[in-house]
Amino acid sequence: QLQLVESGGGLVPPGGSLRLSCVVSGYTMDMYAVGWFRQAPGKKREGVSCISYSGLSRNYSEVVKGRFTVSRVNSENTVYLQMNGLKPEDTGVYYCAATYAAWGALVCDATEHDYWGQGTQVTVSS
Repeated sequence: QLQLVESGGGLVPPGGSLRLSCVVSGYTMDMYAVGWFRQAPGKKREGVSCISYSGLSRNYSEVVKGRFTVSRVNSENTVYLQMNGLKPEDTGVYYCAATYAAWGALVCDATEHDYWGQGTQVTVSS
């Protein structure tokens, strides 16, 4: 099993930046893929980004492409989401999720992730 804890959320003005962290613990000896998701009030959860265990395969939703960057440091069991050029529509609770997967596998569908963090709030407002 895996446990995930997100941090790094907060209140930023439009155009600002935040870096979210997702620390993974538990049985981390096996490879696992990670995804980032978000949910705004009154809206459905949506995928933001996903990254393979190798870190070489990454994917982004169209609305964040070019502004967000996902990365990971496996020796620290930590996955990051660097968010630049934040917009009010980026406001929401951000979750990281993980599932055991092969070295280069991307898992971007929320329904395929077995383990979830508790979320961290991101608010973009002036």
